[in-house]
Amino acid sequence: MLSIQARQALAKLVLPLLFVLAFAFILVGQVRHALVDKARMDIADALAPAYGLMAAPGEHAGTLWREFRGFLHLDAENARLRDENAKLRRWYDVAVALANENAQLKANLHWIPDNAPSFVTGHALRDAGGVYSRAILLAVGDGNAVHVGDVAMDAAALIGRVSEVGAHTVRILLINDDASRIPVTLAASHGTAIMAGDGTSTPRLLYYAQENHPVEGERVLTSEQTPPGAPGDTALAGLPGGLPIGTVHYVRPGAPVVVPDGGLSHPDIVRVFDYGRPAQDAPDAPGRVKRMPLPTNPGLPSFMLPLSKPGQG
Repeated sequence: MLSIQARQALAKLVLPLLFVLAFAFILVGQVRHALVDKARMDIADALAPAYGLMAAPGEHAGTLWREFRGFLHLDAENARLRDENAKLRRWYDVAVALANENAQLKANLHWIPDNAPSFVTGHALRDAGGVYSRAILLAVGDGNAVHVGDVAMDAAALIGRVSEVGAHTVRILLINDDASRIPVTLAASHGTAIMAGDGTSTPRLLYYAQENHPVEGERVLTSEQTPPGAPGDTALAGLPGGLPIGTVHYVRPGAPVVVPDGGLSHPDIVRVFDYGRPAQDAPDAPGRVKRMPLPTNPGLPSFMLPLSKPGQG
């Protein structure tokens, strides 16, 4: 049994001790940032099976509910699919003709195609924790060749980029997270901008040219971004250009946003592409031509001396 004086002394030490512990945690998070990231991903790898088990009942229930609703509207769905199939058949003929024409033009131009990127496919796990508000864990298995910065896409469009890599899982930072910043190209207006996430389902468009505003309904594509670091460094991946993201929409005058084509609310099967660095690096510069050093005691060169007249010594 502690005395009154001892309890009062301990009570006075509680608040300073909490301050010291808080400062120590902040210091560890800042100084040993790589160690903290590794520990966080190790914990995510260990808890990934538990995430999958907890998400399985909800996914099965959602599948059964969608199938039940499909049975109730089976006739209307069949009629809609027949109309859509007829339209797609006409577009298929157009696509085949354009593909043949494109192949012929590339053959005439001796077009050199880009190398196909490598990719891994994984099942998205619900990630409620982490340092990001809009992020998911992706189970990719052992021996994955995934790097920070690789692009993540579903069946429709870009949904995010890899922010952390673990032994069995990777964390995908979605494009609508507050920390997401992606350079984009606008297809119709041929402008460039930065797509910034704000926690909502529609990321904002920022830093576009004031004389070239985004057009309502135009396509938004990724803009090429060279990976940082020295050539040959594969720690960080680059961002290729031309990947589909969504369309432009104005929520109010002067406030354009992007309506994503990908499913950001409930992603399921996600592919992570590794585009790496460009296959062709720029040639080395030949260097600047060195100038001749000036003499220490400059004088006029011999060809600039005045010529002596005949008869003069």
